[in-house]
Amino acid sequence: MINFAFFKHLNMRGIYQLIIIILAILAGSSSKSYGQFVGQDTTSRVITTAVGFLTITPDARVAGMGEAGAAISPDVNAIFWNAGKLAFVEQEYGFSLSYTPWLSKIVDDMSISYLSGYYKLSDDQAVGLELRYFDLGDIDLFNIIGDPTGSVRPREWAIGGTYSRKLSENLGIGVSLRFIHSNLTQNIASLGNDNKPGTSVAGDIAVYYQKDIEVGATTSNLAFAGSITNIGGKISYLNDETKDFLPTNLKLGTAFKTNFDAYNTITLALDFNKLMVPTPPIYETDENGQIVIDSNGDPVILDGKDPNRGVISGMFGSFADAPGGFSEEMQEFMISFGAEYWYNQIFAARAGYFYEHENKGDRKYFTVGLGFRYQVFGIDFAYLIPTTQEHPLAETLRFSLLFNFDKSN
Repeated sequence: MINFAFFKHLNMRGIYQLIIIILAILAGSSSKSYGQFVGQDTTSRVITTAVGFLTITPDARVAGMGEAGAAISPDVNAIFWNAGKLAFVEQEYGFSLSYTPWLSKIVDDMSISYLSGYYKLSDDQAVGLELRYFDLGDIDLFNIIGDPTGSVRPREWAIGGTYSRKLSENLGIGVSLRFIHSNLTQNIASLGNDNKPGTSVAGDIAVYYQKDIEVGATTSNLAFAGSITNIGGKISYLNDETKDFLPTNLKLGTAFKTNFDAYNTITLALDFNKLMVPTPPIYETDENGQIVIDSNGDPVILDGKDPNRGVISGMFGSFADAPGGFSEEMQEFMISFGAEYWYNQIFAARAGYFYEHENKGDRKYFTVGLGFRYQVFGIDFAYLIPTTQEHPLAETLRFSLLFNFDKSN
């Protein structure tokens, strides 16, 4: 439970901003996000969006590999990582349930749940369904003199479908469409009636390529993957003048899998991620440190580009809008590296590393994981190890259950 003092004299925009500050710090796990709302930071420009839960790794298999999952061998959670490889799943149908107690080191009732399933229409076609659910726990409300006035339990969820198709034995493409619902304020009547749940629709496009190759006396597999996820209209909790970008994300990945013998297999994976969202500019300030406002009521931009633009302009302009130029654009790429070892396709051990530049969130952590498969059943665990002490993500555990079936079963 989060104990937070909401003051009755604040308007709903203020309440919304305060909640977003907390969620940006918690979900992004970086105190540097705070400066993007309460002041200007000319060195750290963390990109923040609404519904950030859409980018949080849901399944334990990839979580144990440093979150490098774009091009690894396909399974039911390909719906999240790259829809183009879902058609390459070998079994006829299956489903998975994943659960993560989120930020459990500081909050005792926040969690992320993920349910996904697929069905092979034919050898070269597959469809999938997914449900993402983010429970932010109870938030206690107090008035200005400290008396309790109740509590709210913010929730966010998204439900969607996926279609994946092989274009050849080596190449696959996929598309996804999802509906997003975000209720942060729970329609707190005592604070005004202009707040509302945020809703939007978003889509993904993905491509996946894999090919078996001979390396010496062993058979290996090399795969490449690319996707753009969460392409959709901005989301609003107040009115048409107050809207936030979705976490549109570019993901590029590669994976190399080799079989040492009939029992031992290892996979190495590398992913690059970049939010296709405008970078916060540097605003002009007066002698008191306050942002200068022009005659139209807009803040004056000293360096960078105006972040208040359309979705398409924001997506493609995100590659050339950082005040720091090319070097800052490169800082916005997050890097994931992971390894997975399988013994006899029954037991798996995993490890990985996730890197984010200190000016863009400063998330850096190692991950480890274990997996087990027996007939149609599978279970995965993952554990996160930050590189700094007292990190909000410390001791994060993820759990996944999987079931895969052939029609003959």
